[in-house]
Order: sequence, then structure tokens, then C-alpha cells
Amino acid sequence: MPAKAAPKKSKSAIKRARQAKARTPRNRAVKNMLKTFLKRVETEVAKKNTENAKVALEKAISAIDRAAIKGIIHRNTASRKVSRLTRLVNSLFPSEAA
Repeated sequence: MPAKAAPKKSKSAIKRARQAKARTPRNRAVKNMLKTFLKRVETEVAKKNTENAKVALEKAISAIDRAAIKGIIHRNTASRKVSRLTRLVNSLFPSEAA
């Protein structure tokens, strides 16, 4: 008995596969960049370097928001990351935490 033939692929499925192939490396690069920004903020907080932590936080928030707008990460995930980073940086300022 002959083996079954592979099911036909629709034009839209073929195009979607092509698009995914192009988008995957781009999305991966953005996610890696986000991880780098997060690490920079955490490093500056660990060093207790307030000015650099603020600058790193601004850059991280900007990158997170861009990724959320493009749909690379979910908007709730972006919001959670921003919230946690902000709280982390604000922990350097105990007198202003009111």
C-alpha cells in the first residue's frame, strides 16, 4: 500500500511561514536587547549608582514600550516589567518612597 501524500498547503499558509521565517530573527534580536537593558538597570542598582540607574531605566522603559507596541511582547508583560524595574530603581531612594 502506498504512503499517504502530504496535505496541500494553502497560499496563505505558505506566505505565513515565509513571514514567520523573516520575523523570528528580528523578534529574537529585540528580546535579547530587552534582556540586556534589564541587566544594565539591575547592575546599576546593585552598584548603588543612582544617576546611571535612572538613565538605564529610561532606556529600558523606552525599549520595552517599543517592543509592546510592535507586538513582540504582550502589553501586560511590558507593564509588569516597567513596574518592577521602576520599583527596583526607587528602592535606591528610601526617603522619596512616599
